[in-house]
Amino acid sequence: MRAQRLSLPRTVWALGLVSLCMDMSSEIIHALLPLFMTTTLGLSVAAVGLIDGIAEATASITKVFSGWLSDRIGRRKPLILLGYGLAGLSKPLFPIATGAFAILGARFADRIGKGIRGAPRDALIADVTPAGMRGRAFGLRQALDTAGAVIGPVLALMLMWLLAGDMRLVFWVAVGPAALAVLLVVFGVEDRQAGPDHARAPLRWSELKGLDAGFWAVVGIGTAFSLARFSEAFLVLKANADGLDVALAPLVLIVMNLVYSAGAYPAGTLSDRHPPHRLLLWGIIMLVLADLVLAFGDGLAAVFAGIALWGMHLALTQGILSRMVADQAAPRLRGSAFGLFNLATGLALLVASLLAGSLWDAQGPSATFLAGAGFASLAALLIVPLGKMHDRSGFG
Repeated sequence: MRAQRLSLPRTVWALGLVSLCMDMSSEIIHALLPLFMTTTLGLSVAAVGLIDGIAEATASITKVFSGWLSDRIGRRKPLILLGYGLAGLSKPLFPIATGAFAILGARFADRIGKGIRGAPRDALIADVTPAGMRGRAFGLRQALDTAGAVIGPVLALMLMWLLAGDMRLVFWVAVGPAALAVLLVVFGVEDRQAGPDHARAPLRWSELKGLDAGFWAVVGIGTAFSLARFSEAFLVLKANADGLDVALAPLVLIVMNLVYSAGAYPAGTLSDRHPPHRLLLWGIIMLVLADLVLAFGDGLAAVFAGIALWGMHLALTQGILSRMVADQAAPRLRGSAFGLFNLATGLALLVASLLAGSLWDAQGPSATFLAGAGFASLAALLIVPLGKMHDRSGFG
């Protein structure tokens, strides 16, 4: 195992550490943001879902253009740096926000940054990693990213205690790790070695039809899956509704991301040795179970059991979906492929967040999680033809 880890390219490790720092910064804020919006700013749960959905959809739409642009210019790092830089600059906007539009503006800027960096970053990981190690590489980046998502809420929890529950002061602390992430991109990430033909033969939009049926099958699975994967903000709201104190709200993301971080690298490694769609199916089953526990469970013990299952489904799906996209795209089209995949899944996430917030306000939490279980079951059914495609053509 040690030799396997050391054999991963330096850039994969650097991007993993960058993700750790930026996610630490983001999760310090996101662990408290749903309650900040509903209690401090007085917004409705539907407004929380709308803001979160718009922000995530914006990131996904931006990924299409940044991915295509990174293919066109033959370079990934400039866009990665721009994306992380913009996300870092957005962090001071959260503690000074006074209403819905200010939060939307901060989230919009943060997610534009995520959109700019996402597809080029994932494409760069695929560029620098041998095919037989891609599952491990994406699993490592996801594990480090999620470690940051554990550390962030832990810090938020400690800071809420030290700062007497002042959420605005806690948000200011998040600026530091974001600045460190930007510095790590500048000094730690090496761009791919592009061939001499990239600048002379830029990619055209018409060339995207070179993405074959295998790629679009992955897009279909990811889209159906994203309809079930509404924002984790609803996990925080569910725990609070069942009695978790506002000051302890970061525990939700701590538990979820501990499970996620622990499982992401082993899941990625397994996907290098076994058909990844089988692991993906198990991840969707975990999501169905999580939704059912959250819909029907009673009390905080049941809520945290559902949250742990939610983290397990993320570990079994997120890095593996990225690996499947990389496997189905030619190197020249990788940035665009990741962008298109994230556009489709991001728009689905927008619909899911809007539906989840509306159902919550109209029917309560149980209806929200039951709807998620239904969409997850649909995604599980779509895995069956995907498996048949694998048997015929070696897909995945």
